[in-house]
Amino acid sequence: MEERTRFKFVIVGSGLGGSAAAHVLKESGESILLLERGDFLKQERQNWDVAEVAERRRYDAEELWLDQNGRPFRPRIYYNVGGSTKVYGAAALRFRECDFSSRRHDGGATVSWPFGYRELMPYYERAEALLEVHGEAGEDPTEPPRGAFPFPAIAHEEEIERLSGRLARQGLHPFHLPLAIDQGPGGKCRKGSPCDGFPCMIRAKGDAENRLLRPILLKKTPNVTLWTRSYVERLETEEGGRRVVRARVIKDGQAVLVEGEVFILSAGAVNSAALLLRSASDRHPAGLANSSGLVGRNFMSHNNSVVLALSPFRKNPTRFQKTLAVHDFYDRGSRTGGPLGTIQLRGKVTEEMLKSKRNPLLRIFRRAIALRSVDLWVMTEDLPDPGNRVALDPSGAIRLERRPTNMRAHRELLRKARRAMRKAGYPICIVDKRGVNAIQHQCGTARLGTDPSSSVVDEWCKAHDLENLYVIDASFFPSSAAVNPSLTLLAQALRASEHLLLESRAGRA
Repeated sequence: MEERTRFKFVIVGSGLGGSAAAHVLKESGESILLLERGDFLKQERQNWDVAEVAERRRYDAEELWLDQNGRPFRPRIYYNVGGSTKVYGAAALRFRECDFSSRRHDGGATVSWPFGYRELMPYYERAEALLEVHGEAGEDPTEPPRGAFPFPAIAHEEEIERLSGRLARQGLHPFHLPLAIDQGPGGKCRKGSPCDGFPCMIRAKGDAENRLLRPILLKKTPNVTLWTRSYVERLETEEGGRRVVRARVIKDGQAVLVEGEVFILSAGAVNSAALLLRSASDRHPAGLANSSGLVGRNFMSHNNSVVLALSPFRKNPTRFQKTLAVHDFYDRGSRTGGPLGTIQLRGKVTEEMLKSKRNPLLRIFRRAIALRSVDLWVMTEDLPDPGNRVALDPSGAIRLERRPTNMRAHRELLRKARRAMRKAGYPICIVDKRGVNAIQHQCGTARLGTDPSSSVVDEWCKAHDLENLYVIDASFFPSSAAVNPSLTLLAQALRASEHLLLESRAGRA
């Protein structure tokens, strides 16, 4: 016989969205259950072992998905407390004001958000304070209106300071990349340890667990319960189909029925969509919250490439490299005047990271390249396309159907990045493209909007079709912009959760 238990708020997923919801809703005094299918990610020496993390993929989920051709692949997905923020690079950029409006790109158009930057502005401030973001206001030419950052910018090391000067002499405006990392006087961060794409062994990274969930757990907040190793198979509604009443959960191999009054999906853009589709019933034959047919559709994950720029005559001794970005081509950089995207420095590439690359040049000369390279992350907007979607294979496996969008803009930004680096004294520029499994910036599969026929959730992240179901993760993004999604996800998660808290206190949730 299945065990039964009941909570007021049931949150599926402990990443940035789920942890933010718990952070806000704990003030209600009502019972809250967070369901995490993984476990705590251990603080261990392997956190900083490049071979363990990059080659053996120690912390990646051991799960296979299918691509659009039915071929299996192992995605870069993480099932642990704190979700993918445990291994993110901690770049904490706000969307630009223009990112909330519909815009023409060389490869198509974006969809507008039902609110603008000003609506999220106070929540961006709260999000930066929670994540302890370091930055310098006024340097970025595309920066939206804002006040000072909570902490001063992380300083460039000598080689990066030299690069910044050389880019500025080209008429560009390099700026200090905002980062949620406790680095600087008195900070925890140890320069020289891997960071971008690695867990932090000493909790210096502003991730969902460290900054949002861990304080709740350490205080033993009585109304918040976390279940790890708890996989949600499906959600079920009452007979009328208007309210979710229970989640079927497998906890440590045992079946548990979790009943609740409010259900919040925060499992990530792929897994939240998959759960909604798995929860199909007679009342909801196409899946929960899917009267629009848009659940799982409009998957986006940015167009990303790494550029390794090097000089054969100079080594790069930088230990913490990810401190600089260029947005001069963000809004009007293309030949037709359209937007391109962002150029950021990424974590320093090492010899071990290049051992398994497809490009034989990178493999054969990996030691020489790693000693000399300055490494860039070039990112352009992935446009919403209903054909790019999350679906379920007849076997039940997740199928990610994805074809590139807006690639002309990406190629143009790569050309601009290489040209700028060559003029800055790095004549050799090698492009390392990301594969199908690179979905770190996944978003868009449960679009937010005011029209139930063209969106899945409303501006407060509540499903149009159901009275008590919310989707609070990057699934709600109508567009992906061309900056890292974490800060915008957190800002809207705080906004939506605060609204839900007020509704709950008023007896309407």
